[in-house]
Amino acid sequence: MKKAVFITAPDIFRDEEYFEPKKILEDNGITVKTASLKTGRLNGKLGGTAESNMLLKDVKVSDFDAIVFVGGAGASVFFDNADALKLAKDFFNAGKVTASICISGVTLANSGILKGKRASVYPDGKEDLIKGGALYTGQHLEIDGNIITADGPDAASDFGSAILKALA
Repeated sequence: MKKAVFITAPDIFRDEEYFEPKKILEDNGITVKTASLKTGRLNGKLGGTAESNMLLKDVKVSDFDAIVFVGGAGASVFFDNADALKLAKDFFNAGKVTASICISGVTLANSGILKGKRASVYPDGKEDLIKGGALYTGQHLEIDGNIITADGPDAASDFGSAILKALA
């Protein structure tokens, strides 16, 4: 059975970017775990709550087939977080699905894995992606090898479907 880990901010994660892809994956037999800087309740921007099963520092690449960085204003806590940057790099280097939606693409850019890769991000993160060497496209959804990026909440459903397809 395939497994994905969603890296989600403790506060102000974007509800649609967490719940829609998670539902798509779970409805198709993918086990989804949620990791954050704390365990327990996480708070979405629109009032939704999620449950963190594990700490970011305890995520092991060998336990999962995909890593998904969830967006929202709170995602900025991961932009320079050593554990988050290492996980992005390690999942990418292991050839596993490495995905980000909305502003969380900045974490992938800061990890160095977007150099020369087509990628999208919420418009606020465009300069960070370019600075990180990405070929910013501005598309709702971008897939380049094992990297999947999307620009925001309107792309959440397509983003989830792309992750599912990549895991098939």
